[in-house]
Amino acid sequence: MARLEKTELAQEEINKRKVEITAEAEAERQRRIAKGEADAILAKYEAEAQGIQKVLEAKAQGYNKLVEIVGDDKRLVPTLLMVEQLPEIIAQQVKAVQDLKIDKVTVWDGGGNSHNGKSATSNFLSGLINSLPAVHDLAKQAGVELPEFLGQLTPPENNAIDSVPPTSHNQ
Repeated sequence: MARLEKTELAQEEINKRKVEITAEAEAERQRRIAKGEADAILAKYEAEAQGIQKVLEAKAQGYNKLVEIVGDDKRLVPTLLMVEQLPEIIAQQVKAVQDLKIDKVTVWDGGGNSHNGKSATSNFLSGLINSLPAVHDLAKQAGVELPEFLGQLTPPENNAIDSVPPTSHNQ
């Protein structure tokens, strides 16, 4: 009986050790997988940080060169940087109004002039065109004065739309 008990206990002890060894092996496998994944994530973020650092250093060098080029007229720097961004700004403006659908426009014009000497049609067209912000106005809102070679705003009284002769028919 003692021998049988000893044999069974020995077998149970062996089975218990097998389970422990298997569990420890699985835990170690999971730790190694997690460490590998963590190392991969860390390497990815370190690479991204290095890339961002290089971009920022290149921008800083570019800004330094820009400041050197403009010499004493430092207020040209923000203007030149704004000019560089104009295509993106204009693209965003276009995107904002591109999906507007205007199927029909009806303008009732009695043929007379309003208080400012313009017809209702002329006022409507002028207002429609003036509702889209001009590049110069946008630059002004951003606190930037555009260089003269980009032209200047013309006063509203010289605007071509405003010079349309009054009409007395429905459109």
